[in-house]
Amino acid sequence: MRPSDALRRIAYLLEAERAESYKAEAFRRAAAAVDAVAAPHLEELWRHGRLESLPRVGRTTAAVVAEALAGQVPEYLQVLEARAATGPEGPVLALLRALRGDCHSHSDWSDGGTAIEEMAASAAAIGHEYLALTDHSPRLTVAHGLSAEDLRRQLQVVARVNEEMAPFRLLTGIEVDILEDGSLDQDEALLAELDIVVASVHSKLRMDRASMTRRMVAAVRSPHVDVLGHCTGRIVVGRGRPQSEFDAEVVFGACAESATAIEVNSRPERLDPPDDLLGLAVQAGCRLAVDSDAHAPGQLSWLRNGCEKVVAAGAGPESVVNTMTAVELLAWTGGH
Repeated sequence: MRPSDALRRIAYLLEAERAESYKAEAFRRAAAAVDAVAAPHLEELWRHGRLESLPRVGRTTAAVVAEALAGQVPEYLQVLEARAATGPEGPVLALLRALRGDCHSHSDWSDGGTAIEEMAASAAAIGHEYLALTDHSPRLTVAHGLSAEDLRRQLQVVARVNEEMAPFRLLTGIEVDILEDGSLDQDEALLAELDIVVASVHSKLRMDRASMTRRMVAAVRSPHVDVLGHCTGRIVVGRGRPQSEFDAEVVFGACAESATAIEVNSRPERLDPPDDLLGLAVQAGCRLAVDSDAHAPGQLSWLRNGCEKVVAAGAGPESVVNTMTAVELLAWTGGH
């Protein structure tokens, strides 16, 4: 195992465990430092016990590098792999294996912590055929939402990544804010150019039930919106945040009519929608999108959480849009 691969795998597993972001980032920065050194020089530093002379390589990361250079699986990595070894079974495993990609992720262009290229490489490494890059829209300033100009620059980066990583596909996208009147926080002509649009409510979450219902229905009926993101806005860890109030039958009926998928958000602090609302969405005949909402590479593994919720709701792989190939998914987003 290459030392940098071991360091990046540790970062990935730490993120999957929801460790503090600085811990994972320390290993990822060390991996970049190791990659910048020629192999003979790296081995010379190891032989002379001077690995910590490298920038951003400390005692723990140096130990990982040394064990990898010695042909061993680093002890730190063994511990993390053992903790991650327990996996899903039965229908949950079947659905997880059926997923071809992920329709909701973020990079360091908005509120993610990792470069676009590394998010794409990590998705490919775990077997995804595609990953939708859905950074935030401009109104969400706290998340460094992208202006139209910034988003157009990002599209150029995505095009380059796709040239370099084919057949893996990084899909162009956005998580666009649903504004108070149900309109969308981005230029409509630009939205029409994107592969996938996830629309989410991030403000005025305590809006009255009738107003929130009208707001969400207007958004999901937009010809540009493909997925309704984390529909209740709830947070279920720490101090938490209660779910928004809306008429789920009306909203989900509009989603079914317009072929807009309901996101099953797999982030442990969201797990949105709640089980009762997810059951209503399934009964309404809505398509589902099992998404990680990943802000770092290791969080891509959180799709298991969403698969557990879908199976518990009695839905099968045929109802989940990201069981489609990239070609099929783009035909759906382009035509529904």
